[in-house]
Amino acid sequence: MARARLNAPFTRLAGLLLGALLLVPAAADADVVPVLGPHGRIDRREAPGVAARERLPAAAGATHLGERRRPGSARAARRRTVLGELRRLRAAGALDAATRDAHRAEYLRDRRLARRLTGRRRVELAGVLATLDGLAARGSLTASRVPVLFLTLQRNREWWARGPLLASGQRVSFDGSQLVWQYVPGAGLQFHPLANFGKLNALFKARTGLVKMTRLLDELLPLAADRAGGIAWEYDYAFDGGLPPWVSSLAQGTGLQAMARAAVRAGRGDELLPRLRRGLRVFEVAPPAGVRTRADGGLHFVQYSFAPRLRILNGFIQSLVGLYDFAQIAQDRTAGRLFARGDAAARKEVPTFDTGAWSLYSRGTATYESDLNYHEVLIGFLQSLCDRTTTAVYCDAASRFRRDLRTPPRLSVPAQRLRAGRPGRLRFRVSKLSRVTVQLRRGGRLVLSRTSMLGRGRQSVRVTPPRRTRAYEVTLTATDLAGNAAGPVRAAVAVAAPARR
Repeated sequence: MARARLNAPFTRLAGLLLGALLLVPAAADADVVPVLGPHGRIDRREAPGVAARERLPAAAGATHLGERRRPGSARAARRRTVLGELRRLRAAGALDAATRDAHRAEYLRDRRLARRLTGRRRVELAGVLATLDGLAARGSLTASRVPVLFLTLQRNREWWARGPLLASGQRVSFDGSQLVWQYVPGAGLQFHPLANFGKLNALFKARTGLVKMTRLLDELLPLAADRAGGIAWEYDYAFDGGLPPWVSSLAQGTGLQAMARAAVRAGRGDELLPRLRRGLRVFEVAPPAGVRTRADGGLHFVQYSFAPRLRILNGFIQSLVGLYDFAQIAQDRTAGRLFARGDAAARKEVPTFDTGAWSLYSRGTATYESDLNYHEVLIGFLQSLCDRTTTAVYCDAASRFRRDLRTPPRLSVPAQRLRAGRPGRLRFRVSKLSRVTVQLRRGGRLVLSRTSMLGRGRQSVRVTPPRRTRAYEVTLTATDLAGNAAGPVRAAVAVAAPARR
């Protein structure tokens, strides 16, 4: 039982943290991404604010076609198809005939191409097509989503027909475009809202990329979909149990911040700010359409619209930074009110994510400590909110978490007894997520060593002392994620003689 408590959460933590990298902005100011040019030529381009590669699992629940299967999905697919939905949109006047015909031809051509491709290229293009089929089957292929979905299909056709194979999580661009795409194994190249908003913010801060900034802004605006009575920049692939399309408070808040900044810098505030205000609507609507949940006398904005009870602090704090900045830039009362209600909840939530030695990544349906990257990301987001509001709870938390980067873990071992030759558990406590090593020595010679990555709190490791009973020296050491070491701590552990038979 104890072992399951130790190891299963950490296994789940690794998957959760790797998956959540989909949403966290890159720490680097500039990275280089491959750019697909004419005739399959690959160039390399600096993409400020964008990680060239992130560690990602395959799209959660993905099949070899990239789409999560559910009971009855085959029946639904027979009722609604991509071609049928394009006809329906044309009949309703939501698409003109030329657009319908072009997308119909593109879809059929890409299905034929997927059959001709082999290996990974076939899997990825088929995965994009299957995702599109799934959206159509669920009635989610709306007119406002057509631009981003068929641009995604086009980019995948171009890449998998001519481009090189990619590493999981790698980000790429295309000649003549500033948009960034991310490779999700099993789902192909996908439009990644936050990566693009991070790049837009970096171009804004650089002050030398006005042309690129304006081009990226113009490319992003048509990719918003109608959602929750407003607009949103959606994620269109299956992830961590959620089916597309889904939205993120982190991405939406950062997007409103970045696009409002860029619009004003480009002298287009009067033109674009009214449209961007429609992006606030998802913060006013509950999941799964929006991201608003009630919490702690205010509002919590969830990182994933399909996971309303999962609280991820770094995403919530950054969404508040985005709302605060949009309220200031656009002089928008709705954004200011949403920020105020989120701020009321965040002031109470932030202390609950402080373990006294490290930060928690999430609470609610899953409670885990941050890895090093997310601990540092959270410090940066809290500091941003501190700089804007001078609120003590944010400033103090940023300072405490910064100190945690320099403070070694604490280890304590109660007196206990093990029996020689019999499996047993050595019990101890550790103050934060650390790599813990347990060693048994006899007469100065190492006879047993165990190393495990363990979370905070009461823990234990399975050990079997050798049958020959003598005096054993038991020591523990721990090294946290920032490299701070504790120990060796000598344990008061008695090793009894084996039981007589």
